Amino acid sequence: MDIDILGTLDVREMGVSITPTAAKPRQVLALLALHADRAVTVATLTEELWGRRPPRSARPTLQTYIMHLRELVAGASAAAGGDAGGRGPKQVLRTVPGGYLLDSGEGTSDVREFERLTRTGYRAMDAGDHREAARLLRSALDLWTGPALADVAAGDCLRAETRGLEESRLCALDRRIEADLRLGRHRELIAELTVLVSRHPTHESLCGQLMLALHRSGRRGEALAAYQRLRTTLVHDFGLEPSAVLGKIRQSVLAATEDDTQAPDPAGPLTQVG
Repeated sequence: MDIDILGTLDVREMGVSITPTAAKPRQVLALLALHADRAVTVATLTEELWGRRPPRSARPTLQTYIMHLRELVAGASAAAGGDAGGRGPKQVLRTVPGGYLLDSGEGTSDVREFERLTRTGYRAMDAGDHREAARLLRSALDLWTGPALADVAAGDCLRAETRGLEESRLCALDRRIEADLRLGRHRELIAELTVLVSRHPTHESLCGQLMLALHRSGRRGEALAAYQRLRTTLVHDFGLEPSAVLGKIRQSVLAATEDDTQAPDPAGPLTQVG
């Protein structure tokens, strides 16, 4: 089974899609696919579909959705001219104590591949191999084709899960940009960072990276303007001043001579507000 979540939902058994078009069965499959090879409780599935006040018919309705998904698995097997490698629909989508489990059969998952690449990339970063870290983290980010589960009408559980995935994506992006800065790619990063800062106007790490890229490209005034925009937003929206780390970057830019474009890197991770 092949599972794509980092964009639109697509689950394929033997190369044939088993992704339903109806909204609620799609939610069920999305939650099962996100936790592939792990049990998802009936309570969690019920909360995802109906919130904290499910109808009395919730359990039999959920069973109907599970039956529909198994029919799609059987149809995929028939379309592929096989029997899912010897696995029937009830083996692919198993009933387990208290819930259900989607058995991927050791197939692919873009989420798992993203997690593997980011872990390896972070280790390379920690070891000082910035070129390899940038390569690995770029490969991880390339797996994303849009917001996670972009075409699924998510309930509370899936929304929490997708927020976590988006945070992981932003963290990987932050570390990849850090690696590229350390490789001297500051001019190449300015356009990307300008867009990212406009999307995340209170993200201090991205702002700090933009300031470094601009300063190292000889654009000191623009680097200071980026700091001021962030400070104005933080003070207006949250009553907060920028962090000491970001202040240190600003001071290094102010103290630099016209010919000095090597402002120091932050002495630690920057933080995000909001």
